[in-house]
Amino acid sequence: MKIRRVSFDHPDAVKLNSRVQLEYAERYGNGDEGDVTPLGPSMFEPPQGLYLVVYEEGIPVATGGWRSQDENDEGYANGDAEIKRMYVIPQARGRGLARRVLTTLEDNARTAGRTRMVLETGINLTEAISLYVSNGYGPCTKFGHYRFDELSRCYAKPLVAAGVMPNAAAV
Repeated sequence: MKIRRVSFDHPDAVKLNSRVQLEYAERYGNGDEGDVTPLGPSMFEPPQGLYLVVYEEGIPVATGGWRSQDENDEGYANGDAEIKRMYVIPQARGRGLARRVLTTLEDNARTAGRTRMVLETGINLTEAISLYVSNGYGPCTKFGHYRFDELSRCYAKPLVAAGVMPNAAAV
């Protein structure tokens, strides 16, 4: 297994993004719509974000990214890093790939000075909810494109311990 940083518009990222969009559409019965949150490649460029693809034997099998968010009218807070497009192909599920991607994204966002990781998911994505809760995420005030959707759930996890400043020099 190899985790590679790629651009959001990299062919393998686009391929996996298409697959996750199909899964969203199937699980929510919304035709070809999937997740219509506006996203673009520049949102995932370091140091303001990161996009990853996991490869097994050269085949792209998982993906995920984070993008910086700060306080705005969609309910984000200063210092937020938002997870987007976490996905593992069905044939590669159950092997801990999503957990490894999640940990890598959290570590990278923390290093970039972000103070809270946030994500939005849907009630039909029970495996995702289980992953996030088991990794310390808790329900939070809804934010983002789907904040008024009754099928949406939002979660957050602090990236720094209380009273610790990000990027603080060791004494």
